[in-house]
Amino acid sequence: MLAISRITHGAIAVRLGYALLLGAANLAACPAPALAQEEPPLEPPAICVSPEPGAAAAALEKRSPEQRFVGDAFVRTELFFGSERPDLPEVSPEEFREFLDVVVTPCFPDGLTLLTGKGQFRESDGQIVQETSFVLVLLYPRETRQESNLKIEAIRTLYKSHFLQESVLRVDDPRAARVGF
Repeated sequence: MLAISRITHGAIAVRLGYALLLGAANLAACPAPALAQEEPPLEPPAICVSPEPGAAAAALEKRSPEQRFVGDAFVRTELFFGSERPDLPEVSPEEFREFLDVVVTPCFPDGLTLLTGKGQFRESDGQIVQETSFVLVLLYPRETRQESNLKIEAIRTLYKSHFLQESVLRVDDPRAARVGF
């Protein structure tokens, strides 16, 4: 079995922990909503519906540098896992969840997003296959790109061999995204 190392990113973990603590403190400080109380109607932010062109940019310029979003440079990778298997039932959501818990999470413990959809592709024999797809969105610090690449390739290889797949589609955005927690 292929060993996958576990790397934690202290700065990310500290920020995540701090955000969780702040959220818990805010929840504890908020009184429980009254059952009969009506919520105010939902409206778009004034900055989004301003009749003045450029009002949003002007409002951002008035903000202090500390208030402007800067974020950290992260890379985004999406992996598309198919579920059809030759002569076997589809990979079930439970099987994929186990794969996620056992294989993926130790590689990317700081977080990920899982989406489920319906996809189709042409197999190497020319047959069109429609199947459930599991789409994994990974964001990781730009400076860990080489290390993350090795982990992602290990994940793809394990999925293909364990679930009898021809491929796992990988999409990398070459631009760094600004991410804030």
